Amino acid sequence: MKVLYLLVNLFTIIIPFLFSFHPKIQFHKTWKEFFTASVLVGVVFVIWDSVFTSMGVWNFNPQYLLGVYLFGLPLEELLFFICIPFSCVFTYFCLDKFFNLAWNRQAENIFCILFAVALIGVGTYFHDRIYTLVTMYSTAIVCLYLQFGARVDWLGKAAFVYTILLIPFFIVNGVLTGSGIDEAVVRYNPAHHIGFRILTVPVEDAVYGFELILLNLYFYKLFQARFFNRK
Repeated sequence: MKVLYLLVNLFTIIIPFLFSFHPKIQFHKTWKEFFTASVLVGVVFVIWDSVFTSMGVWNFNPQYLLGVYLFGLPLEELLFFICIPFSCVFTYFCLDKFFNLAWNRQAENIFCILFAVALIGVGTYFHDRIYTLVTMYSTAIVCLYLQFGARVDWLGKAAFVYTILLIPFFIVNGVLTGSGIDEAVVRYNPAHHIGFRILTVPVEDAVYGFELILLNLYFYKLFQARFFNRK
């Protein structure tokens, strides 16, 4: 089924896209900030993705792809870095708009430190698995920078929202990693990750996804603030 990966992207984004225009949400009014942030962050992740693909950390099953490639990656993979952040940032936007999700600053500090220590510990223990090492270390660095460098006030909220999003995340990534289909869309080299999977999803993917969303949120909010201040 050549359009499977494309359909996964489509079904990920279609409902958030439509509800972006809801009069009580109006997420579409911040699309400029979102897409600017998404492209900026996407460049980094595309480079990461392309390098790991060339190293054989993972590869893509051609039977589920249209066959259009850029930078050594299928078009569908490039769209992934727009569609997934769009859905996640939209969800964060809505929940933050209608509910008080704020954490106590001290609780955020403790969470960030413990989470970063856990990530660094796992990355160090499995230092010979490059996907594990890079993902754990880079996510730890991003979390510590956001909390103690940039001093954002939303890391706890983002963690809570992402925890909720893990349910659809494992469904979407489950399909991409082989749940319910004959072969995986994205095939991982077992030499480069821990091997612990939730359904068919490598645990590293969940951490990778959190880092992707954190960086999208950071630049989205940064561009929002700058745009607001120019008015």
